[in-house]
Amino acid sequence: MSESIVTLPDATLRLSRGRAITSGLLVLGASIVIALAAQVAISVPHSPVPLTLQPVAVLLVGIALGSRRGAAAAALYLLEGASGLPVFAQAHGGAIWLAGPTAGYLLSYPAAAWVSGWFSEKGFSSSSVRAFFGMLAALAVIYAGGWSWLSILTNPRFAYHAGVKYFLVADIVKIALAALLLPAARRLVARLSAR
Repeated sequence: MSESIVTLPDATLRLSRGRAITSGLLVLGASIVIALAAQVAISVPHSPVPLTLQPVAVLLVGIALGSRRGAAAAALYLLEGASGLPVFAQAHGGAIWLAGPTAGYLLSYPAAAWVSGWFSEKGFSSSSVRAFFGMLAALAVIYAGGWSWLSILTNPRFAYHAGVKYFLVADIVKIALAALLLPAARRLVARLSAR
């Protein structure tokens, strides 16, 4: 009887450690997914902001991992980039990129991942259509951050044309495709979390 009292907390502690390790690995892996998506970048004429797959990766990470782990993955991605790793768009790295023209977009990623994760936790990921609208709300967070910062550096009108107008249609198409890929992403995370 006393053995079961001693081993029960030990088993619970091992289970808790295993979940923490799994969560940590998922967060690390998701930060790498965001970094890889950043490397798919196209320069946009008349804009200091490249067109990348980062926003959709951030939103998918939030939906697949949930609000807390999604925000943690996006924050880890920023920390990796600030430390000098070449994880930002076009293989850039260093803290200077968190003060440049794209800083507002980058710094909004943890909040956007949290928002998309929150919508997922509230059941918006139960269908591709609902997931699309949840990701659209999270995309608005990214645009608000990017536009605001670019407005400070330039002016609101230039910020709209250079940082929103040219990207809006492409990002909406990307999140529509992401919403269609969501069931596969959630199955993968569920399989990895079960280990």
